[in-house]
Amino acid sequence: MQATSTRLLRLLSLLQTRREWPGADLADRLDVSPRTIRRDVDRLRELGYPIQATMGTGGGYQLGAGAALPPLLLDDDEAVAVAVGLRTAAQGGVSGIEETSVRALAKLLQVLPSRLRRRVDALGSFTVPMPSGGPTVDADTLALIASACRDSERLRFDYERHDGSPSRRIVEPLRLVARGRRWYLVAWDNDRDDWRTFRVDRMRPLTPTGPRVPPRDPPEQGVAAYLAERMDLHMWPHQARIRLSVSAEEARRRAGEWFGTIEPVDQASCVLVCAGHSYLQMACYLGMLDIDMEVEEPDELREHMARLATRLHRAASR
Repeated sequence: MQATSTRLLRLLSLLQTRREWPGADLADRLDVSPRTIRRDVDRLRELGYPIQATMGTGGGYQLGAGAALPPLLLDDDEAVAVAVGLRTAAQGGVSGIEETSVRALAKLLQVLPSRLRRRVDALGSFTVPMPSGGPTVDADTLALIASACRDSERLRFDYERHDGSPSRRIVEPLRLVARGRRWYLVAWDNDRDDWRTFRVDRMRPLTPTGPRVPPRDPPEQGVAAYLAERMDLHMWPHQARIRLSVSAEEARRRAGEWFGTIEPVDQASCVLVCAGHSYLQMACYLGMLDIDMEVEEPDELREHMARLATRLHRAASR
């Protein structure tokens, strides 16, 4: 009986990690026969877990949604992560879930073992939230987009562009990415036949989603690197190349990688490819780097830096 209970918990844990499991794969993972898997699935159904089965060569098992939420199986690190995430959500960032996050957190803390509760309390006691006035994301919108990503379903939405103009997009969503206080969707834009990024707070999804489409391979450099490249360079109206008289490693340490990308040249120099709202802003930022440099392009940045240098020299002379 103890072996059966342990196996049921392991089976439930596996079903929660993937959308669908072939029966043969579950049997291999648990080192039992497919017949035993079928019996264990029936036992979990009796306990209230809505497990759907698909027959045939490509069939398998899927943990579905039922009329009530069954108990979830979390390991120690997952439980701590959920508790910390609920505390963060209660402090804002995703609108409409602050109160429910507090209620869910109270229930979770009630059943956490004391050793895990101490870890969660330590994180809460020695971290201070900084409220932000930035845009918030509707929780239902975030959940809808995440479901479309999971199920490989096309997503239609009204979108507010950077300049405020409206548009309607049809995409194949890949991943949601949180950067700073904002959420972004990386998706394949069907009209533009290329990958694009969208700020979730500017999206108004249209329902229903679908149809389902075959999953696409992600961008070659990876989702996070693609988003960083789009945000640091391609989304800004002005770009420039600057030769820095330090190694690429030193440039990354002193300049960071939020302002652009750094291309190594040799042991004593590199090139910073950066972008921004205006060349004046770029000139001010570059002046704060305290690094010898040479503007490779464009001429407009050279002119702004020359005017800024003259202005600063005049201020220092006074």
